[in-house]
Amino acid sequence: MQGWLSILLMIGLGAGFALFSVVLSNVLGPRRPTAEKSAPYECGMPAVGDARERQSVKFYLVAMIFLLFDIEVAFLYPWAMALRELGWPGFLQVVLFMVLLLAGYVYVWRKGALDWGSESASH
Repeated sequence: MQGWLSILLMIGLGAGFALFSVVLSNVLGPRRPTAEKSAPYECGMPAVGDARERQSVKFYLVAMIFLLFDIEVAFLYPWAMALRELGWPGFLQVVLFMVLLLAGYVYVWRKGALDWGSESASH
């Protein structure tokens, strides 16, 4: 029961802090909206075109590949923390993991998934 109580306490503190922050910003925040303040903000540039325009599939493919490799690299931190306990077998497993990760990267690169050069220039 003690474990659940601490989890519920953390959830309560997080929700309370979020609620407190929203209420405090509504009470103390400025209330002079203008058209410029209400406009969507994108990278410091004025919004151009329709938000529903079609994007290249390559954009989504590169985003998914980035997430895949980013998440895979996140597995290296726990390994680094446990390296002394794992010894040589653990080291060899991570070397194999990195070789497989590198093989996947080379495969994606050879397939042209990371090449935006010629095709994106013509569109």
